Amino acid sequence: MVQGKWLAPGEDLSLLLPVREAVFGRGTDVRDAESWNVLVLSDSVPAATGRIWWQDGAFWLGDLAVLEEYRRRHLGDLVLRLLLYKAQSHSAREVRLISPADLTGFFSRLGLQEQPGGNPRFIEMMIPGDQIDLDTCSRCPKTNCPNRQPG
Repeated sequence: MVQGKWLAPGEDLSLLLPVREAVFGRGTDVRDAESWNVLVLSDSVPAATGRIWWQDGAFWLGDLAVLEEYRRRHLGDLVLRLLLYKAQSHSAREVRLISPADLTGFFSRLGLQEQPGGNPRFIEMMIPGDQIDLDTCSRCPKTNCPNRQPG
């Protein structure tokens, strides 16, 4: 069973730190004091995490991480959707993140767009809050899917 758990700023992050440490090689930092963290558990085992915070007029996403043995199970997609939902539910004007260049395709699937300029290895991406669309079917190419509603 897959579960998502929110951790408010200031809460104990000990369950998610092993995921962050395994993927990024680091634990807590000053951003944790102001961030909402999400932890995804697979059969009660911490498997993926990410965080969101408010800065300079935008919500920022960061530290999206999935343990290697849990990749290709859509847990990263779940983390991203939970973070975008948190921003959307707080009437985000825009959501931003810095992505490694080789992962921009992952984020663009949910509408984040590359911003011009900056470092070619780490790309800033953004989506206006009113363009956040968490409806999986709206972008699905399948025409014979039983989940697709006639439109």
